[in-house]
Amino acid sequence: MKIALIGYGKMGKAIEEIAVSKGHEIVLKIDVQNSHELTKENIQKADVAIEFTGPHSAFENVKKCIELGIPVVSGSTGWLEKWNEIAAACKANNGCIVYSSNYSIGVNLFFEVNKQLAKLMEPYNDYDVSMTEIHHTEKKDAPSGTAISLAEQILSNIGRKKQWVNEASLTPSDLVITSERIDPAPGTHTVKYSSPIDTIEITHTAHTRKGFASGAVLAAEFANGKIGIFTMKEVLGL
Repeated sequence: MKIALIGYGKMGKAIEEIAVSKGHEIVLKIDVQNSHELTKENIQKADVAIEFTGPHSAFENVKKCIELGIPVVSGSTGWLEKWNEIAAACKANNGCIVYSSNYSIGVNLFFEVNKQLAKLMEPYNDYDVSMTEIHHTEKKDAPSGTAISLAEQILSNIGRKKQWVNEASLTPSDLVITSERIDPAPGTHTVKYSSPIDTIEITHTAHTRKGFASGAVLAAEFANGKIGIFTMKEVLGL
């Protein structure tokens, strides 16, 4: 499989290492310095594009891939206010996008545990739920996309929580997310249910970026030749 890497920072390099080890070929590497090379001629050399950039450029990168007929795997966060435009473009062009806030297989299993635990805890009002997420200092968005995904799963299953907030709050209906930026820290997410009697916690801790990179390559293999809008749930068959 021929892969275009859009975003060639630490994550892009980790994806390259995994992809090449699995026998795939990297035919295009796009970063800030050569963004002008993201052209029709160059992108169409690839079977699939993997896009890990940032909120400032992700939307345009993903849209261009879809409009040029290249399936795209995106892990960029902070741009989903434009998701409906991408979904419409995907349908209009018979395109393919796989999107996840986190491509780690472990995190996606953690998502399923989080949803199930929230369903179990919903009747028990004595337990207040809160979240903490820790990332490296280069992480630009707070809370992380993974933390937001976890929070939205909780909000969907626990009716007494109405919104998440990224600050201290004494409002009972607020789901508080505490964001910490510490080096080195690839990513830790904790969901805590506390009552006057006891505490229940679930935590996922990433040790390296390889888990995210492996999942992104797996998603690219899944997307190759497909039409539609997918998440890691479909990729992993969850």
